Amino acid sequence: MFETLTDRLGGILEKLTRRGALTEGDVNEAMREVRRALLEADVALDVVRSFTDRVKSRAVGAEVLRSVTPGQMLIKIVHDELIKTLGSDAQSIDLDAPAPVAILMVGLQGSGKTTTTAKIARRLTERNKSKVLMASLDTRRPAAMEQLAVLGEQVGVTTLPIVTGQQPVQIAKRAMEAARLGGYDVVMLDTAGRTTVDEALMAEVAEVKKQVKPHEVLLVADSLTGQDAVNTARAFEERVGITGIVLTRIDGDGRGGAALSMRHVTGKPIKLLGTGEKVDALEDFDPGRVAGRILGKGDIVALVEKAAQAIDAEKAAKMAARLQKGAFDLADLREQLLQMEKIGGVGGVLGMLPGVAKMKDQIAASGMNDATFRRQRAIIDSMTPQERRNPDLLKASRKRRIASGSGTKVEEINRLLKLHRGMADMMKAMGGAKRGPLAGIGRALGFGGGMPQPTPEMIEDYQRRGPAAIADKMPDLPADFGKALPPGLPGLPGRLPGLPFGPKKK
Repeated sequence: MFETLTDRLGGILEKLTRRGALTEGDVNEAMREVRRALLEADVALDVVRSFTDRVKSRAVGAEVLRSVTPGQMLIKIVHDELIKTLGSDAQSIDLDAPAPVAILMVGLQGSGKTTTTAKIARRLTERNKSKVLMASLDTRRPAAMEQLAVLGEQVGVTTLPIVTGQQPVQIAKRAMEAARLGGYDVVMLDTAGRTTVDEALMAEVAEVKKQVKPHEVLLVADSLTGQDAVNTARAFEERVGITGIVLTRIDGDGRGGAALSMRHVTGKPIKLLGTGEKVDALEDFDPGRVAGRILGKGDIVALVEKAAQAIDAEKAAKMAARLQKGAFDLADLREQLLQMEKIGGVGGVLGMLPGVAKMKDQIAASGMNDATFRRQRAIIDSMTPQERRNPDLLKASRKRRIASGSGTKVEEINRLLKLHRGMADMMKAMGGAKRGPLAGIGRALGFGGGMPQPTPEMIEDYQRRGPAAIADKMPDLPADFGKALPPGLPGLPGRLPGLPFGPKKK
């Protein structure tokens, strides 16, 4: 969602980092460009004025103009002020209240309120080990109650039985009573929505709130609607009173203005981000990490969290043991492709790596995308177990059969086999290397001694300094690791054997 804003701000600030000193005129010119970029991203005008005024007041002082690296210092100020605009501190859903804790979900029709209700219920069940009951108060939209019931079955959360003819307040009271009798910890109340804010909607939500007295009132807002989402948030805050915001569809091509305006306009924190349609596509909102994404610094913490949730520790341990012995067959390659998909695919992973935003054109030209990986997985799925274990069996007739079964061409199979051979050779070299760069990378990947868990300080250091932070921990790496690299992904010394990116040989 922040791609356009990242490109604009990145280009503006990058010009300043190339200069040895900054004048007040340089800062004023940069702030004009920043103001234009924020307005184009649909950020509220008063938010833009407040943000640029705060940055300028700090930037024209001795803090920047007398700094050794004024361009970098200005970027730090922009980063700090973005965090302040987004809310400073991350806040999660508050369950610190006597059970059952009522959570009222409000918002306009089509914002993803019902799906988000199920996502949060699943999250509370799995992460907090809470016993959750969901209830639909939407008596107007056809099949709204049935939709929540189906979602409840998908996420393994109990849904209040439907009683025809009951009104929203009656359903809410029945849900709270059922929760008390059933020993539930949390009750999720999904209210009805409208296409626009109107008095009937507000009156109904206000009456439900008065009767149930929820501990949390979460507004679900569609980030793709931009400034309208901010206006909706203001209306619900003034008429009903909300405790937090959930922004949905941030994986879309919205311009990011809603996220930057919400906290300033309502004074209420953004607590969660909906990142897709799947029931697990929900992230905590952390202002520091979102500010890092906007400025192209990536989000290593989110990447580590996704990996921890998606990767099977037992399978990973078995894989590491095989790789230490130099064994890496096509079944292992398929597992690696599957894990990449679970974490979020190529786009999801690369979007969280520092510096990659500046290289999107090179990455697109390399052909490294989710569609390519899916075709490669289809090719492996069309092989017999024996062929996966022993790729040398794949002669011309077998390749034609596999190409027919997977809907691909023999040339693609040959490319996959070449990729596998290169990766197998690299894994074997890393597993057996005692000294040199491969030994250092091998130790980082867990060959001999296991992969150490990164500390918060290590993650912060990598976000700030990139590959140089890794080089400090690995004395075997070349002195110029991550500094004078040819085009390719940051931190990779050129084209590593078997990896489908990096500079192509001419």
